[in-house]
Amino acid sequence: MSLKSLTKPWQSMSYGFLDPSAKRELRRKMLKSVAVPGCQMPYASREVPMARGWGTGALQVSLTLLNPQMCVKVIDQGADDSVNAASIRRFLARVSGAPTTLDTLEAHLIQSRHRIPEEFLREDQILVLQVPNPEPLRSVQPNMSIARQMHADADYGRMWLQLYEQIVRSGRIMQGASYPSMVNGRHVMTPSPIPRWDVPKLNMSKHLTILSAGREKRIFAVPPYTRVEPLVFDDVPYQVEDHGALTCKRSGAKGFFMNEIPQDDGTSAFEVSDSEYGVKSIRQRDGEAVNLGGTWYKHGEMPK
Repeated sequence: MSLKSLTKPWQSMSYGFLDPSAKRELRRKMLKSVAVPGCQMPYASREVPMARGWGTGALQVSLTLLNPQMCVKVIDQGADDSVNAASIRRFLARVSGAPTTLDTLEAHLIQSRHRIPEEFLREDQILVLQVPNPEPLRSVQPNMSIARQMHADADYGRMWLQLYEQIVRSGRIMQGASYPSMVNGRHVMTPSPIPRWDVPKLNMSKHLTILSAGREKRIFAVPPYTRVEPLVFDDVPYQVEDHGALTCKRSGAKGFFMNEIPQDDGTSAFEVSDSEYGVKSIRQRDGEAVNLGGTWYKHGEMPK
């Protein structure tokens, strides 16, 4: 054996950056996760040109799904113009040739960190969520081998106990982001660090949601028209953030999830977290012809 026999001629980069073997594995694991909603599937997370913990899992899913005909949108905590969102969007466009957009209604694939857009997603759209910690039982069972056995046995008693203790100590459930939710009546998942406001958007939604954690090497999914039910007691209803009465300072939009911005005089101003929805609202207010889609919430409440 010679060193030359172990080398290969230089080849240009694979389409979509990832090699075909990585894409095949990811496609298989995505199909499995769709077949068993909410169940975590392990996969061999590949190296991508960004640090672990900054969305490498979702980026690998996006690279696997993208093609030149798909339009891609990237969100970071509701904003399209943050450094992380802009960098990922530019990278996806460069390695796939796919067009990019800021408009939720124009996108075919939406990669997001910590938020789900306010406008309805359609059946032909895919939402890819970044997940830093995919294990909902980690706070009550740090041993991952035991936690996976608990998932297999549908043993979620400790999770219920944790929620009960929060009510006893604080008078309400203190869990904010990553609220544990039952998927399809079987597996409890952590729906990414999205706020409580966004969790009901996953229930019986028309779109496919894929959640991927590159650092933890886990992928799971919520297929279209699948029940996603936050863990709540019968006499303690699920509550989202009380933002229904808040008005966006810039756009005048009211009844949506807001970002609080402290002011110099000690007061607070508010802006719509979904930055592009706020921009479209401003353009519509100024008389432009803007396609403003329907929203999950009406006046801070989700219709039954």
